Amino acid sequence: MFLEQGIKPENKFWKYLLGSVFIITASFIGQIPFSIAVLYKAFKSNKSFPTDSDSALKMFEPNLTLFLVMISFAFAFAGIYFVVKYLHNQTILSITTSRSKIDWSRVLFSFGLWSIFSVISFLVVYYKSPENFVWNFKLVPFVILVVIGSVLIPIQTSTEEYVFRGYLMQGFANLAQNRWFPLVLTSLIFGSMHIFNPEVAKMGYIIMIYYIGTGFFLGVLTLMDEGIELSLGFHAANNLIGALLLTSDWSVFQTNSIFKDMSEPSAGLDVILPVVVIYPILLFIFSKKYGWNNWKEKLTGKTTIVKSSN
Repeated sequence: MFLEQGIKPENKFWKYLLGSVFIITASFIGQIPFSIAVLYKAFKSNKSFPTDSDSALKMFEPNLTLFLVMISFAFAFAGIYFVVKYLHNQTILSITTSRSKIDWSRVLFSFGLWSIFSVISFLVVYYKSPENFVWNFKLVPFVILVVIGSVLIPIQTSTEEYVFRGYLMQGFANLAQNRWFPLVLTSLIFGSMHIFNPEVAKMGYIIMIYYIGTGFFLGVLTLMDEGIELSLGFHAANNLIGALLLTSDWSVFQTNSIFKDMSEPSAGLDVILPVVVIYPILLFIFSKKYGWNNWKEKLTGKTTIVKSSN
């Protein structure tokens, strides 16, 4: 069982607190190149150092910004590996899946399913209101975006999945000895991490329903499938296809995407629809494909302590 792989008498919860601090510190170290670049750009252009992240993110060409920002996730992932191996005496596989090896077919199926759905959804919105979008495609910048995005965005999304659906989910299971508490807490923390996104400032706190709801969806995927492979694929597709397909002046990242959204952002049905309609449909598809059952026990049941072999 996936959660039980991290539940051991010697795996105390304080280790997860210490490990989280280490991972966050590694992420901050990874942000140093971006900070240096911002400082150099401000000095060279004789401008004041930006006081908010939105201004800093707009100082550079979008591809360079994406590259500099994503470096921190590579450092954070290295931090995860170090903490899991040396602080918890586990393997990366143990916070990835309950299977004997990573099931890449699951990752690819989830990635492909959400990629197809994302493209179709965009086309429906585009043909409904084409006046809200402009053609933003430029060959060379887009090719560079594809290269950078294809490498670094999966690192970013995988890092988040390993932290929330892998490391912290097992950590909270250690603390609570049940399944519902890790699901609820990791989903709330995951959603709250997006509260400073510019989308929240534009649309209001109602968009937090989408962020927290997405956290719950990914958590349910993990608990029902006994591993994070499906959430890895979904999250990578969500961010990568989004970056390649569409950008806007008010989103957290501006990219050299194919289209640019020129509409004024507003929170409406598009915030609620994925959580109450789309995600349940996806869960149904996954459940049929992978034969999920015993939902109540897997989502809310008790966990058991695995005795150490030492």
